[in-house]
Amino acid sequence: MNKIKYCTRCVYPINTVNLSIDDEGVCSSCRTAEAFENVSESFWEERKNKFSEIIKPYTNNENSNYDCLIPVSGGKDSYYQTHLMAKEFGLKPLLVTYHGNNYLPEGDFNRDMMRHNFDADHIVWGPSVEVLKKLNKITFEMMGDMNWQNHCGIFSAPIQIAVKFNIPLIIWGETNWDISGMYSPDDFVEFSARVRHEHDLRGYEWYDMTEYGLREKDMIWAKYPSDEEILEVGVRGLYIGNFFKWDPNKQTELILSKYNWKKSEKPFERTYRRMSNLDDRYENGIHDLMKFVKFGYGRASDHASKDIRTGYMTRDEGIEMVKKYDSVVSSDLDYWLDYVGMTKDRFWQIADSFRDPRVWWIEDNKWWKDNIWGEPSSYGEIHIDGDLKDKFLKK
Repeated sequence: MNKIKYCTRCVYPINTVNLSIDDEGVCSSCRTAEAFENVSESFWEERKNKFSEIIKPYTNNENSNYDCLIPVSGGKDSYYQTHLMAKEFGLKPLLVTYHGNNYLPEGDFNRDMMRHNFDADHIVWGPSVEVLKKLNKITFEMMGDMNWQNHCGIFSAPIQIAVKFNIPLIIWGETNWDISGMYSPDDFVEFSARVRHEHDLRGYEWYDMTEYGLREKDMIWAKYPSDEEILEVGVRGLYIGNFFKWDPNKQTELILSKYNWKKSEKPFERTYRRMSNLDDRYENGIHDLMKFVKFGYGRASDHASKDIRTGYMTRDEGIEMVKKYDSVVSSDLDYWLDYVGMTKDRFWQIADSFRDPRVWWIEDNKWWKDNIWGEPSSYGEIHIDGDLKDKFLKK
């Protein structure tokens, strides 16, 4: 049996990416949250003033009609980013959306209303649906991640447009490094091509996909500008999470009250929140299922851990959310299989090949893992054999 260590404050297991757990049983993500909770209100006031000073040279840009570019999905975070920039700081942003083809109706509505709500120009860049279907299948087989195209598009298309329109300042939202605890109140994280390539794109680029039947002209949206192009325009990506206290629940309340923003009408099958992933339900549903298959935890663990740290939920309540949602195989799977033309057996053969042997073992021809609530459980039939199966057998 593979005994997994869990944080004693939230519900994260130690195998969460880049996470560590200290001698008191507290994870590095909770320690980061604790550090931010202990800063004073004057800390955030100073950060806001610093942000104002940083953006001064970028406003009233003589070489562009826009003060900044904001990558947006129409979700709660991008609404908050745009609200801050357009309403509180009075900037004229260009909004840019990478469209991965799987919006919920509520997500479509929220995205399309942004140019009305913020008096902003809005470019939506959506690749060919056939190309997206092929990429879903290719990258799932390559790396167990059918959502690679989304990460690539989000972190490529806006930078291309910033270069084309001569917009040096790009405004991103949350840093996300707090998930692993690789972040402190003293840090000022900025967007970098290296993190995009190594972390978000898993070390692959658009040209790697041409080996699987896609053409360069199919992947124009996925290209990242050259260093020379970036330097000529002076493109810089700031995360406003460095400068403003980040609370997704409060931010959602704000945009609900001001902008008629819509949550999902139906609850999601794999988490209790209805305010996330409105831009990519199906791929994210399967992408998130693969997180559970690989590492033994899912989206409900992410949401519950954040809500525990911010005081919206107790740890016991979080454990109940994990128990209820993390292992669910949602109806999104059937949709996605039909979307890409794959059988369910083939899906599980590939999915099982990406499981982490530190988490999973095979017993009685079923997958087993340890649980945060105590006793281990079985989680379905196995779909692998041979040497791959041997490394998971209970010793």
